[in-house]
Amino acid sequence: MKTLKIPEATIIRLSVYSRYLYMADKRGIVTISSGDIADGVGVSPAQVRKDLAYFGEFGTRGVGYNVKDLHRHILKILGLSSIWHVALVGLGNLGLALSSYKGFRERGFCICSIFDTDPAKVGTTVNEVVVEHIDRLEVVVNARGAQIGIIAVPAGFAQQVADRLIKAGVKAILNFAPVVLNVPPEIELRNVDLAVHLEVLTFNLALQK
Repeated sequence: MKTLKIPEATIIRLSVYSRYLYMADKRGIVTISSGDIADGVGVSPAQVRKDLAYFGEFGTRGVGYNVKDLHRHILKILGLSSIWHVALVGLGNLGLALSSYKGFRERGFCICSIFDTDPAKVGTTVNEVVVEHIDRLEVVVNARGAQIGIIAVPAGFAQQVADRLIKAGVKAILNFAPVVLNVPPEIELRNVDLAVHLEVLTFNLALQK
């Protein structure tokens, strides 16, 4: 994807399109137009066609797209045609919510290991996964072949956890801790700061006053 210089916004929209197509397929819709997709997700038909054009020709002019085929193509583009093993570090309120989110498994993300330091949590089973003590992080992550790590620990521990995940072989990190992480350039890193998203909302609301 990087060599093709695909805009990140396009990748985000592809994910949204895939969800819309999944629901359309569930409703029994066989063929769909770019206008239908655009109306369903809140963009323009031209934007839908432009996003898809980065990856080739889909559909038939004047007819539209086959819902199943386009959904399958987008999942393949997003790398979701296989299972991704995920290691979750931190089983506080946020970590517990993430571990229970059924949408991950539906999209091909399997949380195969969970880590915490709380003796009351270590050894318990959460959604069929035994919670391990964080001291075993490198051994367990390496043994289970986790490619992605999710960090849901307090900010003061996030960098240390990131370093250990990378040492264990993780290639991508989704960070929920409100801190900037330093990782090697070959590691894919996404930071999710919920406060930032709320601040974007309040900024836009303030503009309306």
